[in-house]
Amino acid sequence: MDTVVLTYFSTLRAIRWTRRVYGHLNWEHVGRIEQRKALAACVPSFDAVDLDRLARLGFWNEGDCDDLHVLISNASARRQRRLLKCHLVSRRLPDHAIMKVDEGVYSASPAYAALQYSYHHELADVFMLLMELLGSYCLAEELTFGIVQDEGQTSSGNKSDAASACYHVEPAVTLRELQEMAKSIKSSACRTFKTAVSLAAADSASPMESVMFGMLGAPMRYGGFGCSGLPKGGMLLNHLIRFDERSRAMASGMPYAIMDAYVPAAKTDIEYNGAGHECENARLHDGQRNNGIRGMGIKVVVINRDQMKQVAALEAIARSLYRDAGVRFRCGTSGYRVKQIAWLNDLRKAIELNPI
Repeated sequence: MDTVVLTYFSTLRAIRWTRRVYGHLNWEHVGRIEQRKALAACVPSFDAVDLDRLARLGFWNEGDCDDLHVLISNASARRQRRLLKCHLVSRRLPDHAIMKVDEGVYSASPAYAALQYSYHHELADVFMLLMELLGSYCLAEELTFGIVQDEGQTSSGNKSDAASACYHVEPAVTLRELQEMAKSIKSSACRTFKTAVSLAAADSASPMESVMFGMLGAPMRYGGFGCSGLPKGGMLLNHLIRFDERSRAMASGMPYAIMDAYVPAAKTDIEYNGAGHECENARLHDGQRNNGIRGMGIKVVVINRDQMKQVAALEAIARSLYRDAGVRFRCGTSGYRVKQIAWLNDLRKAIELNPI
């Protein structure tokens, strides 16, 4: 097979497949020279592409997508063929935009693939993609987002499938890599990507944690409650706290806890309790860890599935965080409730949840 540089949908599919299979992205960063050579050598011919090999690497599944997305640097290399879509790069690529997957097989990096994704999608979609790439969970490689184990149905009306989301995987990208990619692109066309990078945070452990962070953390002008702007670090996702001796006793010997979203200025832990917290063993564990957290002088606020559908409930929680942080809560944006509902629905839509 000739050299091929995959991108966009094909890359995002392979990132998800690789993280689900191996638990991490086992691709190799290449230098500027190899990156330039790989791109120059990519003159795609669908007849010469080894689809079986690309399928084994997670880039291809004929049942999931119509096109194989390929990156080219010369317009003469463009091929208008069924099942092959070429993306022309007219300028020099940013550093670390391409990674080596296998001999002769290269791919756009997660940061560059997300940038390309942002050209054709809304802010909430890009934000949720970045939260996934920065987080310790991974959606199914098919872009159906059927990952709603905490809800009855997806927007397509299908039953939820808990097995379609994978947890406890390594992040595919770092926030610094995303920031460097955003900084390297000067075009106004990447405004959505730059905004999404400024809103995103590392270490989300589930899709619904990302929705929760998007609502509580995003600035009010977008429809959030601005808690990421609070002093002392805003909101820290999956923050580890080690218990002192008294707190360990209160937690029945538990040595530490990982808090879903810790707000240092308010000394408050925000916990999202989905379906997995409803069994008896989970409730016992949650009670013990919450006791330990309280022993450390930190409040625990629990948000359940129903409250994640209620903007008024989320606002009440946000107001309490502002009060405990000693900051005045002000909704200075006109039509703020409409924006809040629209933002929440956009976040939900990005993972195929029904609108509230």
